[in-house]
Amino acid sequence: MSSENLSIILVEPQGPINIGSVCRTMMNFGFSQLRLVKPTKHYQSLLAKKMALSAFTVLENALIFDDLQSALSDIQIAFGTTRRFGKYRTNFFSPASAAEKIRETSPKISCALVLGPEDTGLETKDLDLCQHFITIPTHDAYPSMNLSHALAVLLYEISLKSDPGEKFSDPQPQKIAAGDEIEHMFAHMKKTLINIDFLDKQNPEHVLRTFRRLFGTAGLTSRDVRIIRGMMSRIDWTENQRRKITNI
Repeated sequence: MSSENLSIILVEPQGPINIGSVCRTMMNFGFSQLRLVKPTKHYQSLLAKKMALSAFTVLENALIFDDLQSALSDIQIAFGTTRRFGKYRTNFFSPASAAEKIRETSPKISCALVLGPEDTGLETKDLDLCQHFITIPTHDAYPSMNLSHALAVLLYEISLKSDPGEKFSDPQPQKIAAGDEIEHMFAHMKKTLINIDFLDKQNPEHVLRTFRRLFGTAGLTSRDVRIIRGMMSRIDWTENQRRKITNI
């Protein structure tokens, strides 16, 4: 899905600040096709401009329509955002699954995300014009989201499924050191720390258990173990040199 083939449609947006915020969110994720249905007459006011900042060009180039049907006249697939659950709306996309659906759509097919007024959301007559529905799982105590916040959630998921988003990946888990490597490390550590009088010879395990807890939760790799043992070996060498000098 090309960013040029995805339009953002706001139905009767009431606040210029919200409209400016939507423009900024769109530009954050590389989208620029904005359509406004019966917006407030102040939609290009200074408040909107201050909120949009460099994204004000998105608003300047926005297409204005008298009704949603006109705004969708050249759109092939429309996703209406709603929390209206009813008899005729039983299949809802989550933001992630909607993003996957959009990713699978041919770049030649035009799509739109449709968001309703800040206070009421999309009406039934507007939802009837959409082929799919998206709902964001917000808390029941306060389900309504700010327009730009809701759009940010949707565009974030869409961006993750886009070509640039696929260049990012979570760090791959590294292989954790085997038990015998860990135990040899602790044995080396115990000997070294006793040798420099850091551990009590009568009860070395008391403090050593703290190291076990710290390193145990860290999930040490074999490389980590080699580095720690290398440090112990350096301490051993330094202590041997100190004792040689002391005994001269």
